[in-house]
Amino acid sequence: MDVFEKLVKDGGPIGQHMDRAHGYFAFPKLEGELGPRMQFRGKEMIVWSLNNYLGLVNHPEVRKADTEAAAKYGMGNPMGARMMSGNTALHEELEKVISGFVKREDTMLLNFGYQGIMSCIDALVNRRDVIVYDAEAHACIVDGVRLHMGHRYAFKHNDMEDCEKQLQRAAEMAAKNGGGILVITEGVFGMDGEQGILKEIVGLKEKYEFRVLIDDAHGFGYMGPTGAGADEAQDCQAGVDLYFSTFVKSMGSIGAFISGPKAVLKYLRYNVRSQIFAKSLPLMIVEGMLKRMEMVKTMPELRSKLWQNVKKLQEGFRKRGFDLGHTNSPVTPIYMKGDVPEASQMVMDLRENYHIFCSIVVYPVIPKGDIIYRIIPTAVHTDEDIELTLTAFEETKKKLDAGAYKADKIPDMAEAI
Repeated sequence: MDVFEKLVKDGGPIGQHMDRAHGYFAFPKLEGELGPRMQFRGKEMIVWSLNNYLGLVNHPEVRKADTEAAAKYGMGNPMGARMMSGNTALHEELEKVISGFVKREDTMLLNFGYQGIMSCIDALVNRRDVIVYDAEAHACIVDGVRLHMGHRYAFKHNDMEDCEKQLQRAAEMAAKNGGGILVITEGVFGMDGEQGILKEIVGLKEKYEFRVLIDDAHGFGYMGPTGAGADEAQDCQAGVDLYFSTFVKSMGSIGAFISGPKAVLKYLRYNVRSQIFAKSLPLMIVEGMLKRMEMVKTMPELRSKLWQNVKKLQEGFRKRGFDLGHTNSPVTPIYMKGDVPEASQMVMDLRENYHIFCSIVVYPVIPKGDIIYRIIPTAVHTDEDIELTLTAFEETKKKLDAGAYKADKIPDMAEAI
């Protein structure tokens, strides 16, 4: 068989509807200034799909810093990987700032979050070691675990009893192989909005020997008293050995970092393949991140405004009878029942008639018959944005329950656009 034949034939589990969904349900084009109001197909939308938690993306001070850094350095500076020719004092300064903020001995910058954590996992364990991880961890963690040549055990999402059960299995295997145990979970799960059971996992160190790595991409910058992350919020920073996060959410930039013990970070600098064989993070991004870190540390009002909006939005949904699951973060999932065509029709109604743009998750990502609308409130959404959105969902939910969106197939948006 031609290796391309199967690709063209079915498109894969998510891409099976790509011909009719492309440009509308998948790969939509949001235009205009990034923020709570943007243009979609010529109409202004209230946008709930940007992880711009603190509203830094278009903050005037951030835009000014980014513009000045771009003029000073351009995109190409520095050239080469940091190990060879791309290290600078600014890279090291940003690492020191982040280390102090998250209360770790050392930090290593990474060019990208997805590749970064995959490569860190690969560097941290060998075939004798055992990985224990949350079954609903982000795809980047799952792909990193797949690189592991040794044993790995997944525990049921945020299930403490099952986590300990898998740790028991891991302890037996590690003892047999002469290896160690790495437990991996998330600070804030980006789909359901639940914080990881960090404090409970750390508590198990009294019974088992293991290290903890968390991916806090959705918690860094706003969780906890200073915004240092979910482990700060849960008062267990000392027990979380390695802290990873990205700059693409609260920080409104690109890149990532991992923080932890100095000796471990020294090892990672010489063994994380996605960094030692990749160009250094551009200085215009590094300098822009220094400005963002300064603002996060000195402007607590950004976090306060975010949490005010989160409270208004989530309380509003719950008062109207919506199921938000167990979220205890800004990530706001709305759980409904319906098939894929119904969900498609409802999305179209929300966008075309109510001018509400948010992400939707359906089968095959989640079980058939389930619909999840994922809404991300930010510090720059307004009370009007919230009220209009609550009204839109209240009205479209009534239509969904009444069968108004019943259809035989997904609308063919390729023809419509």
